[in-house]
Amino acid sequence: MGNIKLFEDKKVRSHYDDENEMWYFSVVDVLQILTESIDIASYWRKLKQRLKAEGNETVTKIHGLKMMAMDGKMRITDVANTEQLFRLIQSIPSPKAEPIKLWLAKVASERLDEMQDPELSIDRALENYSNLGYTENWINQRVKSIEIRKELTDEWKKRGLKEGQQFATLTDIITKAWAGKTNKEYKILKGLKKENLRDNMTNTELILNMLAEASTKDISAATNPETFEESKKVAKQGGNVAKVAMKELETKTGKKVVTAINAKDVFKIEAEKNNSNKKQTTTG
Repeated sequence: MGNIKLFEDKKVRSHYDDENEMWYFSVVDVLQILTESIDIASYWRKLKQRLKAEGNETVTKIHGLKMMAMDGKMRITDVANTEQLFRLIQSIPSPKAEPIKLWLAKVASERLDEMQDPELSIDRALENYSNLGYTENWINQRVKSIEIRKELTDEWKKRGLKEGQQFATLTDIITKAWAGKTNKEYKILKGLKKENLRDNMTNTELILNMLAEASTKDISAATNPETFEESKKVAKQGGNVAKVAMKELETKTGKKVVTAINAKDVFKIEAEKNNSNKKQTTTG
């Protein structure tokens, strides 16, 4: 608690909830930046009243957390998660809020386009990964992993399993079986919070995770599990297929597959090596 995030070079108190993997931000801090109100507490009080009168459910879901106040004491302050904060910003009549509102409108428009033409979402994903510095080889693996994941979740849906908790539980079983860690433990190892775990896997980790999920799907299709408990056993079996492959690889290479290294860290190291080799070749 008490983390500080910068918003346009100004401080916003924030808190990361490890249990729910969610950031919470001080509402009055954000409002102060966007409105520059002299009495921000009064402004927030009136805004809450107006939103409640309009039937806005966002304010009813906002809760309080203890955060460090200006006097150095821990005091209860209203906080909002990212989704709630964006909803509040849409209700603020301030020029400073306009760029965020325009960005939200653009995102919404793009999402509607993607619903009409799913190929657009793939194209945007490829572009985003490339802009973030991922290699073409890694991007190809990542796209394939998305396809395999979709095949697995389609299989689970056929078995009458529910998205959300049941899917999350089965995913944890698969990951625990091959990697020796739940998804949360895996993310902690890599120093991640809200970031997507697969986006931070190395090529080898991605391939083994794909093998685990593809194996789970194939075993499920072959054995036709009828209950959630039976699907949990299948998930472990699928994960174990990848575990055997991983152990064999580690024996041959003498290197651990599951590590704290992130994909982009590997790319940076490889790029630095290539640059160093080029310089040596030039000077030589």
